[in-house]
Amino acid sequence: MAGIVGYGSYIPPYRIKVEEIAKVWGDDPKAISRGLVVDQKSVPGPDEDTITISVEAARLALKRAQINPEKINAIYVGSESHPYAVKPTATIVADAIQASPNLTAADLEFACKAGTAGMQAIIGEVDSDMIEYGLAIGADTSQGAPGDALEYTASAGGSAYIIGKKDTIADFEGTCSFTTDTPDFYRREGQAYPSHGGRFTGEPAYFKHVLNAAKNMFEKMGTTAEDYDHAVFHQPNGKFYIRAAKKLGFNEDQYKDGLLTPKIGNTYSGATPLGLSSILDIAKPKERIFAVSYGSGAGSDAFSIKVNDNITEVQKRAKTIKDQEENLIFVDYSTYAKYKGKIKMQ
Repeated sequence: MAGIVGYGSYIPPYRIKVEEIAKVWGDDPKAISRGLVVDQKSVPGPDEDTITISVEAARLALKRAQINPEKINAIYVGSESHPYAVKPTATIVADAIQASPNLTAADLEFACKAGTAGMQAIIGEVDSDMIEYGLAIGADTSQGAPGDALEYTASAGGSAYIIGKKDTIADFEGTCSFTTDTPDFYRREGQAYPSHGGRFTGEPAYFKHVLNAAKNMFEKMGTTAEDYDHAVFHQPNGKFYIRAAKKLGFNEDQYKDGLLTPKIGNTYSGATPLGLSSILDIAKPKERIFAVSYGSGAGSDAFSIKVNDNITEVQKRAKTIKDQEENLIFVDYSTYAKYKGKIKMQ
């Protein structure tokens, strides 16, 4: 199958701590942090949105891939916070990275799995020789209503993946999905904030889809958790991520490098792609990676990936996730509310 030629990730430097949010709403910060396994989250700057995050991630992916952007024949941007209701993010990204106009481009939306849906589409187009290279991005500046539980996790960030057949650093061994109509989380047109099913977002939503997609992947590949060096899952919070990993037989050494939620929150469409990026930053040749995304509504995409010898050189070419943990800027709730547009001007 096709493989990853280059990858890049961007997380805004702004952060807000759980205790800062809890102080405003009178919640117990220790209980929140312990219950969600989240200590702080990223916040988009006043001039940042899904487009700017996608462009930065794409540029870092190109630095690693070292290919002419004009060779990219398809661009898909998965997000549930596209700046325009009618105007594609993907075309702006294409222009910003100076891709050739001889490409297909589209915005995708499937809650938090739109980024991995784009990866699957690119894999299919590359494998069928429709295109030479494709760019799949998962990015979001996710929303949470003031005082809602989502305020503690909804964050910002994204990852970009250039997929092709030549000079890959990690190869897709297989992919599959599990999808049903489960309305656990939704936002109607024109609504500023999403609604969610509270405790029902775990079962029958998140765990049913993540576990079934994972089991389908094991069956398809003839593997078990023991056959993988790393695992990453969608991470609406750290609690769900760890529980899913353990249910599937993965231990902490296997899942810890992909778990970013405690430090950056839930980046929605960027969550699994960012976790995978964090693993690729430290992965070694011949290691295998197991990845499963989740999107409310609901569905999961699963991937089996094998790292090859090119990874060592390519890792050094651009900023890693860890590099972006330096020089963080912590903000108070009022600054966070201003940056997120929660304060409306008359």
